[in-house]
Amino acid sequence: MTTPLAVAYRMHTPTEVEFSGRVSSPERFFLGSRTKQEHEAFNVATASGPLEIVDNVEIGKPVTVHPGDAISVRGEMVHDPGRLPCVHFVHPHPQHTHADGFLRVGGKIYA
Repeated sequence: MTTPLAVAYRMHTPTEVEFSGRVSSPERFFLGSRTKQEHEAFNVATASGPLEIVDNVEIGKPVTVHPGDAISVRGEMVHDPGRLPCVHFVHPHPQHTHADGFLRVGGKIYA
């Protein structure tokens, strides 16, 4: 079950969300500090506020996005003080401890 994004913004605890918005930054790639796996990140503007999408591209697929692209997202939202809220697990989770996430851009689903 997903939580409405506006509610998740106030909860400050990890929660499953599903929402739509507009990509607001170019994608960037980095190695995860814990996993040492390649990740892709970009920002999204939503009606509830801005947030960062982080996708482990060694599990999920890399997504080609550009600022202004419409996007739909399902994943887990987490808060890190001093940073934008982050939505990760936007792909199927290998150990199935989270609902399967996805990114939908231009009618194509990345999961």
